[in-house]
Amino acid sequence: MSISILVVDDESDVAKLFKRKYRRELQSGEYVINFAGSGEDAIRMLEAGIKPKVMLILSDINMPGMSGIELLQEAKKRWPELPVAMITAYGDPENKRSAYGAGAAEFLTKPIDFTDLKSKIAVLVQPADG
Repeated sequence: MSISILVVDDESDVAKLFKRKYRRELQSGEYVINFAGSGEDAIRMLEAGIKPKVMLILSDINMPGMSGIELLQEAKKRWPELPVAMITAYGDPENKRSAYGAGAAEFLTKPIDFTDLKSKIAVLVQPADG
């Protein structure tokens, strides 16, 4: 089974970084990663239906337009079972409180520890029953 992840970040180099760090997982089909450059793009992609169905959102917090926290709130309203992990360069207590208060499943700081993230993904993405 592939783990389908939607990464949301306005920095274009983030997609390259994920593709490089998870090259093996992507080639083997363990991960399927889609990328959105904004919260608005992420919502559009989720509404259109990403195949395979997204099992986890990893979102930056600070983005122009819809912030990661606003994306989190909208995602939790529409897809309450979909885990959302927030990623930010600003790990201050206020951001952390806002993220968890809005329903974040996880709060990670940049630079991302991709080994740690892989173990968190395994915990966050539990196979659906039957």
